[in-house]
Amino acid sequence: MKALGLTLLFLFIAANEAKIYTKCELASILKRHGMDGFHGYSLGNWICMAYYESKYNSRLVGPRNWDGSYDYGIFQINSRWWCNNYSGRTSNGCKKNCSAFKNDDITDDIVCAKRIVKDPNKMNAWVAWRNKCKGTNLSKWTSGCRL
Repeated sequence: MKALGLTLLFLFIAANEAKIYTKCELASILKRHGMDGFHGYSLGNWICMAYYESKYNSRLVGPRNWDGSYDYGIFQINSRWWCNNYSGRTSNGCKKNCSAFKNDDITDDIVCAKRIVKDPNKMNAWVAWRNKCKGTNLSKWTSGCRL
């Protein structure tokens, strides 16, 4: 009986662990979803941004921001502008509950990222992209990947 209890505990822990993508795994998924060249941004931009925003962690919820908002998921989608966490003001530009961005299925994250990049700020909406990726050689972010 103890063994069954421990097995169930480990299964529960494993089921609740975040999916941490590899660079190439994420690149392949994003390419399949049409992100390479989307609104003029190469795949390297998206991979670099996701790395510096979440370290490719699909379930990351960032710390509270200065305005009381939070950032969610692999792209760190902000609750003030893009999703609703039912805590504080939101524009909910992606018309999604923020919890949708805290799981291993990043399809809705990709749809929202595409919406964000159509905004006038484009990829500048992501501070990490602005500070770490913009204007840099992005070839390393897809090198070694079979795309």
